Amino acid sequence: MARDTELKARWEKLQADLSERFADGDTLDLDAIIYLIGVQELGQFHRRFKKDEKLDLMHIGICRLLEPYGYYEFEYFDDEGWPHYRLLEPLPVLKAGEQSVLMKEAIVTYFLENDYPL
Repeated sequence: MARDTELKARWEKLQADLSERFADGDTLDLDAIIYLIGVQELGQFHRRFKKDEKLDLMHIGICRLLEPYGYYEFEYFDDEGWPHYRLLEPLPVLKAGEQSVLMKEAIVTYFLENDYPL
């Protein structure tokens, strides 16, 4: 139970920090934070993205977040600098709440690994 409490506290701090920094205090949801991770991984910060590129950025974020769990593996950067991942193992069938917890755990881990203070 302590692990769940710690994850919840870290998630809430991270969500509040990112919301303040990127959304003028409006609460960023899980998808918005995954999108930010995709932008971070792409490294093209000062440009506008088209709708289909935004979906690609979310895919990059998901792949990067689930890579340490063994679901994806980084393959290469294309000529435009976009990272590409290969699916190693099909994602498990999870209930919505379980998916949310997995992604929150992966996001918190991502930020901790990148020396973000939580």
